[in-house]
Amino acid sequence: MRYACSLTFVALSVALLSSTASAQKQYDPGASDTEIKVGNLMPYSGPGSAYAVIGKVEAAYFEMINKNGGINGRKINFISYDHAYSPPKAVEQVRKLVESDEVLLTFNILGTAHNAAVQKYLNGKKVPQLFVASGAERWNDPAHFPWTMGWQPSYQAEGRIYGRYVAQTLSDAKIGILWQNDDSGRDYVKGFVAGLGGKFEPTTRLSYEITDPTIDPQMSQLKASGANVFFDVTSPKFAAQAIRKTGELQWRPLHILNNVSTSVAAVLKPAGLDNAKGVISTAYLKDPLDPAWSGDEGYRHWLTFMNEYMPGTDQADSATVYGYSVAQTLAEVLKMCGDDLTRERDETSCQPEGSEARHASSGNNDQHVTDGLCADQTGATHSVRRGKVGAVWAGCGEYEIIKKISIPPIGGSIHLQLDATW
Repeated sequence: MRYACSLTFVALSVALLSSTASAQKQYDPGASDTEIKVGNLMPYSGPGSAYAVIGKVEAAYFEMINKNGGINGRKINFISYDHAYSPPKAVEQVRKLVESDEVLLTFNILGTAHNAAVQKYLNGKKVPQLFVASGAERWNDPAHFPWTMGWQPSYQAEGRIYGRYVAQTLSDAKIGILWQNDDSGRDYVKGFVAGLGGKFEPTTRLSYEITDPTIDPQMSQLKASGANVFFDVTSPKFAAQAIRKTGELQWRPLHILNNVSTSVAAVLKPAGLDNAKGVISTAYLKDPLDPAWSGDEGYRHWLTFMNEYMPGTDQADSATVYGYSVAQTLAEVLKMCGDDLTRERDETSCQPEGSEARHASSGNNDQHVTDGLCADQTGATHSVRRGKVGAVWAGCGEYEIIKKISIPPIGGSIHLQLDATW
């Protein structure tokens, strides 16, 4: 089965690569003796530009790799274009990557609607759509889209965790939801409602469009509804608006925020740190501001990289950890391929036995595995398995529930108080 082993670098079960190098070199378009072409799309402009730092970190990571000799003697030619957070623009740019640049694979294209817009095209061309930068459920469909693979835990699984948290910790909840009107928002809401288990039913559900200038009207409506629980399913720009508006309205519900918008630098600081107190979210990456990681090998590698290759970048932006981690995953994958850089291989040859996913927490490719790890553990205490190499957790679907954000005096560190760990 193509996605049978989600805790290994079956990241390669997309059928991109073989786990062992063949005796004879084999190449598809985009690979040669000297380089590997990797295609990427990011919102370097437009309403999703808070995510642009991810592409910049990935480019810097591959620059570091190339400076140190490349991967198996080949340099990474990382070709990254701006899709301006526009699905039609993503279609145009991905065609350019495939038909003009002739990349071996696409990697970490950002956005749910944007990946959905190019998914059929890439699968039709048999070009790997690797490590999609979205946790939507649709990336888990190998029967119809075998060339597509996610990377991060799924939005539905994350939503279920929040729903269970509410159901298990509150005796009375009046729930208001603000969600982005696309597949990502729908997945979050579906998971959240499932997690509630019928104990509560959301009373107010409001959506917004990514092109909207503001969500102030929706926020006023949510407060007026009397909701004491606010499930905030927004991208960074709107998450900052929502957090700021709760302060302006003097509305203090239990504020649950999706983890794609928990960056201190891109969201919490612009929103006002005092307004962010009490926000609940999840984390599957190591927090660069948490002093607990100061002696961690993966953290030290990330910090050295940031200081040398991304000077001046705000290290409080958790998107830098994400970009570093997913780039590290791809580098490991390509290293494992050796000289067999073809897009399609026998599916069983793509599943290296005994190989740990030391870098990625990739529950997105087998939702049942993710559910099994996270299903009934809200409020429990479990040890966390951390990867010794890299900046992210080992394993699949492991979360921390952030009970509250404690804001110290200016100049201090922001500490996360954890309610439960998987």
